[in-house]
Amino acid sequence: MCGITGWCDFSKDLSSQLSSLHTMTKTLQKRGPDAEGIWCDGPIGFGHQRLAIIDLEGGKQPMTYEKEQRLYTITYNGELYNTDELRKELKQKGYHFHTTSDTEVLLVSYIEWREQCVEKINGIFAFGIWDATEKSLILVRDRLGVKPLYYSVVQNQLLFASEIKALLTHPDVPATVSYEGLAELFGLGPSHTPGKTIYKHIQELRPGHLLKYDLNGLKINRYWHVKSKEHEDSFNDTVTKVRDLVVDAVERQLVSDVPVCTLLSGGLDSSIITAIAANKFANTPQFPLHTYSINYEDNAQFFKANDFQRSDDTFWIDKMSQTFHTVHHSEVILQETLIKELTESVYAKDMPGMADIDSSLLWFSKQIKNQFKVSLSGECADEIFGGYPWFYAKETEGFPWMRSTNERIDLLRPEWRQRLNIEEYVQHAYEVAVKETPILENESLIDAKRRELFYLNMTWFMPTLLDRKDRTTMRAGLEVRVPFADHRLVEYVWNIPWEIKNTGNMEKGVLRKAMEDLLPQEVLYRKKNPYPKTHNPAYTEGVGKWLSSILQSKNSILLEFFNKKQLDSLIESGGSSFTAPWFGQLMTGPQLLAYLIQTHIWFENYNIKLTN
Repeated sequence: MCGITGWCDFSKDLSSQLSSLHTMTKTLQKRGPDAEGIWCDGPIGFGHQRLAIIDLEGGKQPMTYEKEQRLYTITYNGELYNTDELRKELKQKGYHFHTTSDTEVLLVSYIEWREQCVEKINGIFAFGIWDATEKSLILVRDRLGVKPLYYSVVQNQLLFASEIKALLTHPDVPATVSYEGLAELFGLGPSHTPGKTIYKHIQELRPGHLLKYDLNGLKINRYWHVKSKEHEDSFNDTVTKVRDLVVDAVERQLVSDVPVCTLLSGGLDSSIITAIAANKFANTPQFPLHTYSINYEDNAQFFKANDFQRSDDTFWIDKMSQTFHTVHHSEVILQETLIKELTESVYAKDMPGMADIDSSLLWFSKQIKNQFKVSLSGECADEIFGGYPWFYAKETEGFPWMRSTNERIDLLRPEWRQRLNIEEYVQHAYEVAVKETPILENESLIDAKRRELFYLNMTWFMPTLLDRKDRTTMRAGLEVRVPFADHRLVEYVWNIPWEIKNTGNMEKGVLRKAMEDLLPQEVLYRKKNPYPKTHNPAYTEGVGKWLSSILQSKNSILLEFFNKKQLDSLIESGGSSFTAPWFGQLMTGPQLLAYLIQTHIWFENYNIKLTN
């Protein structure tokens, strides 16, 4: 995994701008601390920060390949999981390879199949390729958006990067936020409309999309989309196919030239990945598998079960570790550290995020990085198999993970309620998102609505979690792979009927059925828990005091946007005066206090300017 950036300006020779390109690249050093590469050829320049995982010596970037006196250059962030198959096929076509890296295979795949290469590759990726003969640049992002890619078109030039911070160092890209950006922040945050960012001059290349930039201008095409069709497999065949796809995805993603570990929460998804990995490593030099979990200082003392978080995870973690003979590392974060890391979490994402849900993962990733560069994690299973409580709720209108729109509006001062019109903005975003859902002819109304719900989860909620995962783990120089985001699995599960997905009247029932002979029964049929969070009142007290100190300054941007009395009431109640979760299952009162702190930090430290 790496950090990439680039700059294309057909009116300049960028060799005179190498210092700016170097500055852009340097901002991504935490994503790729092992090596830096700069390349320039007339109107195009690439920068690359490398985290060396495959072919530690030969995989340096940017990389150039020559074929029939035509030069092609790539800067790439990601991993291909079918590298060997592609290399074999390309060798049969007469290509010669100078490295064992997936970077070279990806570049040669483009040379052979051009833009159709995206149909051949299996992996997580964001890359740019320059064709020196055509003088054209293509930017491509993976199907589900595991790897980030942002771009800006300003003053007849295109700039791109893995993270927004790299673009903001360019003198032509201001840190400006419009009213629309504020509506994203306060109405939808920490999620966002696909393709948009909070920043006025910066866009996101959507998952499954390809951008081409040449002398004729800029064009963006969607190259991948789930397709709705009748599911024809029997129940038993479906179970077998799900198992085969999951096992294959996990085993492919264990390939690495450096040691691999797994994140283990004791839940179904991480346990499946851990079991497959442990079995694969048995009787190999990679045995035993190392596993990692996170908990919070004194959490057991203050834990209270609720509809989302029913129990502490320790029993199931221990059960998995003992069953599969893993070397388990239980990392415990202090409340003080959890609060302190809120600041760096803003720098990691270049905007407010999921508060301590981010800061805990950032700290956790740093602990793992002390021993490992690569880990596997269980994200995305809930979105594609239907694991969240809202898949079972009768009310399905609107974004189900965000039932706080009215409360969000009430926090704002009257003038900002009028300027932002958040209720209308959120409703419009929802309607646009739903209309994209690929329909299935003659589907019942209830199944059609459920299909819309799955699509919303795949294109809105899942990218929010993937964005969090990438930004916080890569900030620590840790590559985290997500096997449940394998596009072949996603495509297949998309059309499995609900009565099969919900086999046994249990969330992700078909996935549990597929893994019956793999996991201990206690783990296989336990109720879902989300990512763990702190229940310690010391955290609430700490963020409350911090927010109070911020509000003592009349210059805080929070006082511009929010009602001071309501903020004071929020602090006094420990966040409980905000009667709905701010976002999802985990961002409740204390996390809202932290989100407001992050908003203040972001405006102040990024020197954000407002425009209508």
